[in-house]
Amino acid sequence: MTNPQVMARPAGTSSHRGISNHRDATGRRLYRRWIDELWAGRRIAAELVAPDFVGHWPTRDVRGPDGLQAVIDDTRSTLRELRFVVEVGPMCDGDMIAARWIGTGSGEHGPARFTGNDLLRISDGKIVEYWAGAARS
Repeated sequence: MTNPQVMARPAGTSSHRGISNHRDATGRRLYRRWIDELWAGRRIAAELVAPDFVGHWPTRDVRGPDGLQAVIDDTRSTLRELRFVVEVGPMCDGDMIAARWIGTGSGEHGPARFTGNDLLRISDGKIVEYWAGAARS
């Protein structure tokens, strides 16, 4: 049986817990906006990512809010009705956020389903670096 709950840090870890809890809540809110708003088509990349943002996809790196917005716009034009469901997370630890998601949409060849993992690094309340991994499922 698989435990649906995954912990970001070992149980009982207490050093700087108040600071970590605040940072974790900020990270979770930031990730929810990333997946629920930005990837849903709202043009808010400049609100969520730093000017020096770098996004690492398996085939390319993307820089800055405009570069990220272009990737999202291109993806949304290729996959109509693009939707994401977060399967695990977001899990936050320090300046890192991790999540696993399922994405669905309709492309040129019919329905498409993807699973993927996001890893994001935050600084000063903005996403500064992103690593993506996804596979058609």
